Amino acid sequence: MLESKCIIITGEEAGPKSNKMGGIWNVIDAEARNLANLIGEGIIEKETAPRIIVAGPYYGHSGADWNKGLNRITDMSEFDEYEAEGELLEILEILKLRGIESHLGSREIKGIKILYIMFNCKDYCRVLAEYKSKSMSLSNMIKAEAYDLVGLDSMSFEDMSNGVEYTHYLNLSYAISEFIKVAVESREKAATEYHDKAISEFAASLMPTVHVSLHCHEFGTFYALARLEKLGISINTVATYHATLPGRSSGHRSIQKIMENDSSWDSGVPVNLAKLESLSAYSDVVTAVGDSTSKEIKLFYDIDSIIVRNGVDLDDDDIDWEKKMACRKKIQDFLSETMYSVNDGKKIPPEKIIPIFSISRIEIENKGYPDLLDSLVILDRMFKNQIVAGHLDEDYRIVCFIVAAQGPKTELPENFPINLPDEVLVGEEIRLQQMIKEKRLDCPHIPSGSRHVAAVLYPQWISDHDGGLNMSTDEFMAGCIAGVFPSRYEPFLLTGLEAGKEATPSIVSKVCGFSDALKTLKRLVMGMGGVIVVDNINLPYIESISDYALAMDYFIDTYTDDMIKYNLLCQEASLLAGDMSWDDPIKQYYELLTGTRME
Repeated sequence: MLESKCIIITGEEAGPKSNKMGGIWNVIDAEARNLANLIGEGIIEKETAPRIIVAGPYYGHSGADWNKGLNRITDMSEFDEYEAEGELLEILEILKLRGIESHLGSREIKGIKILYIMFNCKDYCRVLAEYKSKSMSLSNMIKAEAYDLVGLDSMSFEDMSNGVEYTHYLNLSYAISEFIKVAVESREKAATEYHDKAISEFAASLMPTVHVSLHCHEFGTFYALARLEKLGISINTVATYHATLPGRSSGHRSIQKIMENDSSWDSGVPVNLAKLESLSAYSDVVTAVGDSTSKEIKLFYDIDSIIVRNGVDLDDDDIDWEKKMACRKKIQDFLSETMYSVNDGKKIPPEKIIPIFSISRIEIENKGYPDLLDSLVILDRMFKNQIVAGHLDEDYRIVCFIVAAQGPKTELPENFPINLPDEVLVGEEIRLQQMIKEKRLDCPHIPSGSRHVAAVLYPQWISDHDGGLNMSTDEFMAGCIAGVFPSRYEPFLLTGLEAGKEATPSIVSKVCGFSDALKTLKRLVMGMGGVIVVDNINLPYIESISDYALAMDYFIDTYTDDMIKYNLLCQEASLLAGDMSWDDPIKQYYELLTGTRME
């Protein structure tokens, strides 16, 4: 049965498990699981608790994804099979008759079941529908209605270079909103089945009202809440921004735009998607994951928002030191063997290899990869000076993995990514690899000692079967001695928290959305701590990249000379993650969605 109360959490990435760290799926999944935890633990009373539903897209096979480069295939294997019955079955059957097919799954958290409803939106152009007495495809019907309701000019928008993406978001939003519409209207429909008016009214009074709360993450589903508002469907809605499209297009220049109150859009803003993003104005509440995002929403759309920061899941309070040591050894052994196999020169002892990492989308300027590469060159010079001065063993080598990929890859060459032929690379991966080679940071310079610092591009979505390290993201982060996140545009930076969860120290830019939270971090080590913030807003470029190099040198020096102190830095990084768990954000979302005050 569909309970009288339900919270529906949705986003475009809610269908497949995300292979990247810090994606929208991570946030949606965390919200659903942590909400179930609150109910299971009795913090939210079970008797009045809502049903939790996660809704999103379903990509059933290769080629079904609108983004052919990502080629996502929905993986629901981790969920239990779920057979709809009663009112829910009736709702889904109605949708099916209208050409809206769905796939179900469920899982249980502390006795609380989460339902996953994934909509297959791929074939709406082949489904017949009717609008205003005219026969047309379901996809065209959705666009016609959207024009009438909120003025979306789909005839122009679908002809743009990203028209397929726009159409997918519109179709997905329609499917989600139609599911809610049918559910909310089911009470009135059931009552009208009684022919006698008095009996019908009495039956309606006995039926529980369906209270639906809809939480939309990112612009891909904002049309759902706008459509429901325009149709007069009474539900509670929250729209959450993780960034803004004009902000992403401006990148690091968005900070200057905020300071100058410049609301103009750069030429690269996708106008059709930005129009979808602006539909958050129809929501009851708009939230932003950080201060800069909130300012962007006001600047570019003149919409006020509430800040609800992202969090991180913590398995327990204890750091798994054995896991960290085992993962580090695996990475070191891998690098030692592959660099020896691929490059000429002597074999580097595994224990002398110090792995660090950076990971994000392949937005080269926004993610600060040029800054990182320049700082690695400075770090190399610092290392050589320390070796000449006799302060450092000349056998040490620093390897910085740069995990940034256009999409997942298959059939990778042996010894990937140390062996990285040009034909493996696509798009911006090619440019990033060329930048590495131009600065002589590629691995062939490492065995001979002409470079002591290398940057290794890892153009793959990390997993335990990725054809390279074959490690899960948590294992990879646990094994590296530090993370470096030099973003020039970063609304929040979940990856920094994910590193802290694995007790791995990190270096973050001041632009990063959670840098203000570091002020509350309990210090275990005097001076520089387990998370170092580099000012890339106010300082000149040369000073910023020097600070990145000095921060990396600090972690490396502490790791090689004082393991006790290094372990304290790891604990500090873990403390930050602990201070930014999902507990408070989920309580805030629950309060906004239901109007129920949380203590």
